Amino acid sequence: MRKILLLGGSAQQIIAIKTAKRLGYYTILCDFLPDNPGQYAADKFYLVSTTDKDAVLKVATEEKVDGVLAYASDPAAPTAAYVAEKLGLPGSPYESVEILCNKDKFRSFLSQNGFCTPKARGYTSIADALVDIQSGFFKLPVIVKPVDSSGSKGVGRVDCTEEASAKLNYAMSFSRGHRIIVEEYVEKLGYQIAGDGLSIDGKLVFRYFANDHFNSKCVNPFVPISASFPYEQPKKVQEKIHNEIQRLLTALNMKTSTYNFDMRIDKDYNVYLMEVAPRDGGNYIPDVIKYATGVDLVECSVKAAMGERIETSSFGEPEGFYSYFAVHSLKDGILDKVEFTEEGQKHILENHLVKHSGDEIKSFTGANTTLGCLIMKFDSFEQMIHMMDNSEEWCKVILKN
Repeated sequence: MRKILLLGGSAQQIIAIKTAKRLGYYTILCDFLPDNPGQYAADKFYLVSTTDKDAVLKVATEEKVDGVLAYASDPAAPTAAYVAEKLGLPGSPYESVEILCNKDKFRSFLSQNGFCTPKARGYTSIADALVDIQSGFFKLPVIVKPVDSSGSKGVGRVDCTEEASAKLNYAMSFSRGHRIIVEEYVEKLGYQIAGDGLSIDGKLVFRYFANDHFNSKCVNPFVPISASFPYEQPKKVQEKIHNEIQRLLTALNMKTSTYNFDMRIDKDYNVYLMEVAPRDGGNYIPDVIKYATGVDLVECSVKAAMGERIETSSFGEPEGFYSYFAVHSLKDGILDKVEFTEEGQKHILENHLVKHSGDEIKSFTGANTTLGCLIMKFDSFEQMIHMMDNSEEWCKVILKN
């Protein structure tokens, strides 16, 4: 039986383990958390950090694996590429994956290759970043981010120099490599663009774009609470976005891989590739896409890691209106219940809440502080957009007194 090494065993990553088993592979899991739920789905488990490249390489070598996959994980994607390259397994170049997974390297690459990208600079020193912000090197507002975090953790916006120190320290606290990036804010036209895609031998053969939704009342208003499909802009705009992604994949010599997108267009329809992560999206985005198109991107990820042929002839055209919604709290506290109106309840296809009555919860600052996700279906585009932009009308998180 052929073996696949999977990096990460969170609740959202179990689907990759189950998909690999369904396809007939022996599943080996690495995760640094001793209580991860994925270990009970995998055939074999190692308590190893997915960001420890050499430790994961040792596991892969000893187990003689045939492929390695970091499903829906930015931090683990470079590890998967590193191991695959060392062992001659299927995958994209490690150097290219490193560029895509580190925001400062990615901004530099975009600038050097003629892509639209905001003025940006990476830092290991908060003091140096503060000097640049205060001296006028950047035009305010700026966005401050850890270069190596995922799920929008640690992201902040600086509108005046007085805010800079706190936001820089906040961003740095989420960086594993103690590196942050400061970049000028890009004014967007319409919704920020989310979605996932697939390349085969470097060609972008599938992509499905979505509208990102945010809650301005959150402590961190830059964390998406939803992605709704399909994207609002017409076909010609989407083709322009597609072409820019393809230009990037070609420049990086990417191979067969899935991707998660975070992009913007401005009023002149210039395309800004804010993030093109070489892995599937979190928050059940692949599941939402499967409902809308029939395309199973989880299966594609597993097959790509194992060097198996991916058949695209059955890929269907999108139909219907779907989204994920991250159930979230605006305050810290003890959860009493999550309450849905009758109208809200009838649009829920799948409920993946992981927090229950009596659990301690945190205010929503990143993907790690959600109460869980819903997969939803709507009757019209207008209904979908309204419900995702006004979630307080149908979903209430009630805390205990």
